[in-house]
Amino acid sequence: MDFQAVSTGLQEFLERGGPVLVVIMITTFVMWAFILERFAYFYFAFGGQESAAMREWSARADRKSWYAHAIRDQLISEVKQRCDQNVELVKTLVAVAPLFGLLGTVTGMVSVFDVMAISGSSDAQAMSAGVSRATIPTMAGMVASLSGLIFATQIELLAKRRVARLADKLEIGEGAQS
Repeated sequence: MDFQAVSTGLQEFLERGGPVLVVIMITTFVMWAFILERFAYFYFAFGGQESAAMREWSARADRKSWYAHAIRDQLISEVKQRCDQNVELVKTLVAVAPLFGLLGTVTGMVSVFDVMAISGSSDAQAMSAGVSRATIPTMAGMVASLSGLIFATQIELLAKRRVARLADKLEIGEGAQS
């Protein structure tokens, strides 16, 4: 695969889609960086935090009192907070991507209307650049949003399952009461 050809193709695609397409591309890269960060967290860092919470709970002699229940809830809450980190940001970027696509549609249509106003007719060849600027960002925004939506949902489900599993492991009612 030739890097020069890929670079040229990407540059031509971005030029046809207009400046809004660059914003969609940046938004998509940021969204995917956070998605990959979340998956990396679950597969590399979560186990250590889960083990630390379990060690802290296992070290307690009292697991029956109201105070012990509050400590357990705190441990679960801290792990849940770490699991849910950046998920809302990903969901926001998923929602923003099609809006940027709509902005690209509007700016592309403005280009079409400018050509019509200048030429005084509806010359299809003259309007093609504007039509391209209207449709490509719409498609790009929707593709970015759909791909992000699928993985944002998977991250949320993964977080819920992992936190629920931890809550099940932190058993209540064992040990001496204080």
